[in-house]
Amino acid sequence: MTGTLLSLGHGYSAQALTRLLLPQGWHVFGTTRSLDKAEALADQNVTPVLWDADLVSEALARSTHLLISAGPDDGGDPSLALAGEAIRARAGALDWAGYLSTTGVYGDHDGGWVDENTALTPSTRRGRARVAAEAEWRAIPGLPLHIFRLAGIYGPGRGPFAKVKAGTARRIIKPGQVFSRIHVDDIAQVLAASIARPDPGAVYNLCDDDPAPPQDVLAFAAELLGVDPPPEVPFDKADLTPMARSFYAESKRVRNDRIKDELGVRLIHPDYRSGLRAMLADETG
Repeated sequence: MTGTLLSLGHGYSAQALTRLLLPQGWHVFGTTRSLDKAEALADQNVTPVLWDADLVSEALARSTHLLISAGPDDGGDPSLALAGEAIRARAGALDWAGYLSTTGVYGDHDGGWVDENTALTPSTRRGRARVAAEAEWRAIPGLPLHIFRLAGIYGPGRGPFAKVKAGTARRIIKPGQVFSRIHVDDIAQVLAASIARPDPGAVYNLCDDDPAPPQDVLAFAAELLGVDPPPEVPFDKADLTPMARSFYAESKRVRNDRIKDELGVRLIHPDYRSGLRAMLADETG
């Protein structure tokens, strides 16, 4: 199966999906706001589309599949603000549309488990914005929408090794705090599996099998590097930015059964240990 994908907000996860699709003969349009980034996309065999309503609409008219990675901002969903009319007009002609959301829509569950049927009760501004954006995309008639709620994303270039090596990492200790996470390669394979087996209206949690306290991940990274673990700092004494502090406002364990049962996905990295080992192997060659 091949097609033409328009990627709105062609970032880290979309790039990983593209690396799977291009060898299969797909054509990928990727949006960007920067001429320099447009050149980089072209070097990756992605057709760059500048963030302009007419240019995005033209690419959409030539696309069979749509991936929305751009998150909401103070003005709401940026893709719909830019090209909502064209998206609504093209909706019924698309074979698949995917919206990358976040497990933050579930809010805080004091370390308890959530799945795709859990009520959406976000406690952060970002989470509430995502709930609103999901609803706005769902409301588009005829759009074959699939929603992917992503846990914390890590992978090449996005991991703890640099900070651990530099000695700037800290293990922030908040009793009972757990996070779910997902390696970018697993995000890509889930999206590809959904494209191959579309089910409009479906919602999927994207996370691994092992929710864990963040300090455990840093300690394991240090172990792999053969250095002492970063120092422990109590949460109430940590000097965190408002953004960093907001991540600790919610604690939950996220279930991923649906991607396995309905899409037949077998995780490449079922836990952070597997993912970190693979990342370190790539970095060291």
